[in-house]
Amino acid sequence: MTTPLEELLPGTRRALLHRIAVAQSEGRAPSLVAAVVRDGRAVWHGARTCVDGHAPDENVQYRIGSITKTFTAVLVLRLRDEGALDLSDVLGDQPALHPPGRRFHYSNPGYSVLGALVEELRGAPWEEVLRREVLEPLSLDRTSARPVAPQAGGWAVHPWADVMLPEPAEDFGRMAAAGQLWSTSGDLARFAAFLVRGDDRVLSAETLKEMRTPAAPAELTDLVDGGTYGLGMRIENLGGRVLVGHSGSVPGFLAGLTISVADDVAAVVLANCTSGPMVTQVAADLVRIVAEAEPRIPEPWRPLRDFDRAVLELAGQWCWGTSPFALRVTTDGDLSLEPLSGGGRRSRFRTNGDGTWTGLEGYFAGETLRAVRRPDGAVDHLDLGSFVFTRQPYDEQAEVPGGVDAQGWRGIG
Repeated sequence: MTTPLEELLPGTRRALLHRIAVAQSEGRAPSLVAAVVRDGRAVWHGARTCVDGHAPDENVQYRIGSITKTFTAVLVLRLRDEGALDLSDVLGDQPALHPPGRRFHYSNPGYSVLGALVEELRGAPWEEVLRREVLEPLSLDRTSARPVAPQAGGWAVHPWADVMLPEPAEDFGRMAAAGQLWSTSGDLARFAAFLVRGDDRVLSAETLKEMRTPAAPAELTDLVDGGTYGLGMRIENLGGRVLVGHSGSVPGFLAGLTISVADDVAAVVLANCTSGPMVTQVAADLVRIVAEAEPRIPEPWRPLRDFDRAVLELAGQWCWGTSPFALRVTTDGDLSLEPLSGGGRRSRFRTNGDGTWTGLEGYFAGETLRAVRRPDGAVDHLDLGSFVFTRQPYDEQAEVPGGVDAQGWRGIG
């Protein structure tokens, strides 16, 4: 017998349960609920609570705080994709503390402005626009601006004693777009799947990829912390695994949503206490447990359906000076350039349709790659933003900057 691919193995499920049990116990959370998503669907739900026989399930609402910002960012990018605004637009005489794209600054008031912008351009309240354009198409029926039973109550746990105090559920008013929403582990699991795959009724996969891409240079403190921000999403490198998502914290509640796109695994963790369990770390651990215990099974390799023989001519080894590189044609028709030994600069390139390619990432992002040919049509060298790559190290037949010593390679003596 084999286990269906959509199910987690018993050992994996026990490890997930153990992790949230430790988090609830050591974090002294009245309750904690979690979900794991793999291959675009929820494959595990778990909960721990201080009330015997009354554990919350995936339909119980918790307040999700600043994860609301990711929802608002989706609305803003919908407007951008429609051409209603540009992300470089500015408001007023002194709209920004720093030049656009120079650095990231986390701002609750900034998201209240974005919420007002959505209302102005859509002519309807932020909550109504969110419901119509995001929640309903994605079937997030248990996500709302105000609690809808069943919902967890918010609590403050005394730092030096095992006693609790109820937290009032205040309405954020004009700050709603920054942290108002209530949701469930079930709804957030579906939202996590959307943030990876996209849904053309809401936002394309390409725009969601942009949300997961750093939007500004990382500061030194960001590098130490191992994280930075994209558009409405935090990006961090944890244990060699790139994770994206967002956290939330409001009086009475903690929330975390974490995704490993490479592993196609996501996790949601919700707790009803003002402080206590580190829910973002717990979510990252849930992702790691599944990714390591049950590694993603890759899609079968398949050859290209169609290819350009002129492009195939460029594939193979190239040298920048004495450093060997490999240029490969990828399954999506792009080119991939990477060093053959040790570290080095690597990038992918997409065709421009005219015999040139543009770098998509890394050191060569935005640079143009072109093949320079000799009068007989043979490729002499590759020019990549002034970097010259030849078939052999210091190829005597190629146009090497500065030329090649006439005596060629030699030994000692």
